[in-house]
Formats: sequence, C-alpha cells, structure tokens
Amino acid sequence: MKILYLVHRLPYPPNKGDKVRSYHLLKHLSGAHEVYLGSFVDDPDDWQHLDRLRGLCTEMHIAPLSPRSAKLASLRGLLTGEALSLPFYRDDGLKRWVAEVSSRVGFDAVVVFSSTMAQYATGLAALGVPMLVDFVDVDSAKWTDYAPQHRWPLSWLYRREGRALLAYEQDVADRARCSFFVTDNEVALFQRLSPGRNPRLAALGNGVNADFFAPDPARESPFEPGEIPLVFTGAMDYWPNVDAVCWFISEVLPALRTRFPRLRFHIVGRSPTPAVQALAGEAVSVSGTVPDVRPYLQHAAAVVAPLRLARGIQNKILEALAMGRPVVAAESCVQAIAPPAHAGLISASDPEAYAMQLENLIATPERAAAEGRAARDFVIAAYGWGAQLRGLDRFLEAA
Repeated sequence: MKILYLVHRLPYPPNKGDKVRSYHLLKHLSGAHEVYLGSFVDDPDDWQHLDRLRGLCTEMHIAPLSPRSAKLASLRGLLTGEALSLPFYRDDGLKRWVAEVSSRVGFDAVVVFSSTMAQYATGLAALGVPMLVDFVDVDSAKWTDYAPQHRWPLSWLYRREGRALLAYEQDVADRARCSFFVTDNEVALFQRLSPGRNPRLAALGNGVNADFFAPDPARESPFEPGEIPLVFTGAMDYWPNVDAVCWFISEVLPALRTRFPRLRFHIVGRSPTPAVQALAGEAVSVSGTVPDVRPYLQHAAAVVAPLRLARGIQNKILEALAMGRPVVAAESCVQAIAPPAHAGLISASDPEAYAMQLENLIATPERAAAEGRAARDFVIAAYGWGAQLRGLDRFLEAA
C-alpha cells in the first residue's frame, strides 16, 4: 500500500516518549508498505538524522518548526476560536506537499500520529481515503489537568485549550476509519468525554525494544562509588516530568535521605528547564542529555516515575523494566501497564507510600534484584513492539 504518514515531530532519534512510539510505528509500516512521511523538526540536532529516515521512506517532506515562533503563531487561535495547538503545527509548505504528492501518488491510506496533524489529512478523508489516527493520549484532557497547577492567565488558557482541542479531537475521530489510544483507559476516557458520539476506537499499546534495553555485565556505572542512586528519566522540558521531579524532591527525597544519607536522585534527560537545573545540589544530579541512558538505568538502586499529570503507558517505565530494574511509579501509570504481582512495577499514591516502597527496595537488595528479574521477564512477554502494532494491520488490510 501507499501510505501517507503524518507526524508532529520527526520520528527519529527515538529519544523521548512520543518519538519512540512514532519511530516504531514508521518502522512497522515501512516493513510492508511504501511510506510517504510529512513531519516537523523542532530540535536543530534532529536534522542530522534525515538519512536514517530516508532508508524507511519512499519520500519525505520535513518542515522546520521554531517553538518560539510557533507559540506566537498559535495565538491566532484566540481570534479564530480554534485550539491553539492547530496553528502551532500549521505550515503552508507541508500543506502544499500533501496536496501535490496526494494527486501524484494516490494514497491507499493516511496514518496520522497526534491529532494536530489530522488538519493535513481531513481533505483526503473527505475524498474517501481511509484515515487512521493515533491519538496516543487524550491530549485535551492533559491541558485541562494542567490548569489547576498554574495561576491565571495560564489556568484560563489551559482550560480553554482543553475545551477547544476536545471539540477538534471529536471531529477528527468522527472522520477517521479508526482512532487509536495507548490504553483501554484512554479509550474509555475519550468515550466519557464524547457522549452521544460513536466513533470507532481501539487501544494500541506501547512497546519496548528489549534487545536494546537489556542489562550488560560489562556496562560501567556512571555513579560515584558508595552512593545509592535513584533515577528518573525523560525529556525535562515536558511539564509532567518537571512537575514529577519537583514534587518528588520536595515531598519524598528528604525522608529517604534521612534514612540513607548516601542516596542521590539523578534526573537524566534532555533540555532541563531552569526550574529543573535549579534542583541540582548535593542530593540531586541533573545530567541533561546523555549519550546512552542504559548505564543510568542498569546501575540504579531503583527507578522512580512519580508522574502526577500523565496517564497511559510510559515508555520510560517499560525501558527501566526491560533493563531489569524495579520501578516505583504513580498508581495511574501502573494501572495502564497492568503488571501481575511481583513484576517489578510498584504502585505508590502519596509521599509516605513512595518512601516506604523505596526504603524496602534499598534496604533489601535481594528483593530489588528479584523484582528486576521479574520485571524484564514481564516486559519481554507482554510489550514487544511487533505484538503491539499488529493491531493496526487489520485496519490497513480492511482499507
């Protein structure tokens, strides 16, 4: 099949959650189809990776996106009444390319990653080209969740974005042949937010490359001898990640340091905001971008994911489990992955629970090791990318 694949951020390198998913989706599609990729580059470092993607695509159109300029452009939505996310990702060059290549190629299907990119595909859907949309999460709900965490006027702006984006998401889902979300819980949430509508929805889970994320006895530790490292990984300019580490350091870390003075919290991830950089000190390390996250995961005493503002299956958690490390995470994140008991993924809902679970792991290394082994076994069995993405194939075959 000839497939138009539209992604809001260049799907390589797979160094953050959405890019991990969009890259593996591209890789899966290109294994059996001709893929025409339309995407944006919002990080100048990503331009060097275009050759890697050319090997997976028949044709590409990659548009530059300056986040600062795009934020200014997005304010047009206040005049038009639309969600600000739409003009943020609006580009005349990409629009012209989609029109030109569509008339030249004649696509059999359109696969959209992130609802904001559906604005380039709805015209094709109206002409009868099947459109499959990977929403991943209900993004409108995220904006609504952000609002109480901020003061006015941001609180007002986020609530407005939640309402406007939900209306757009509902329209896109009505037009799509099928819309995918990362978990059954996200599917149910979208259904609750869309009473009286009956779009076709399905869960399409995240996966992990367990061959790449695998323990290696020869891999050296990046930590100081004698320290007890706790690790959090993720893009550190993403608000839910910023909120998670700030909350953990304020509410959980002091009690742990009282019990374990050699404990140190390592924040490992690209683009730390000034607020994150300010957290660095004797008890906290802020690494920024690292060439390889695996040494930090493999040699951690435990990994934490105290995400209060994120739902769905978190790639950072799957990667840590694949590395054979126990993870203490927010209850909502654990429920999304749904591990069996003693599979290395431990739920916590308040500071006391986080402290208790981490104290137990640190004080009993044999328990941590057993949980880690069970974690890797679970991930290999349940979360390979091939098994997860096969759910997309039957809709393409029907198209």
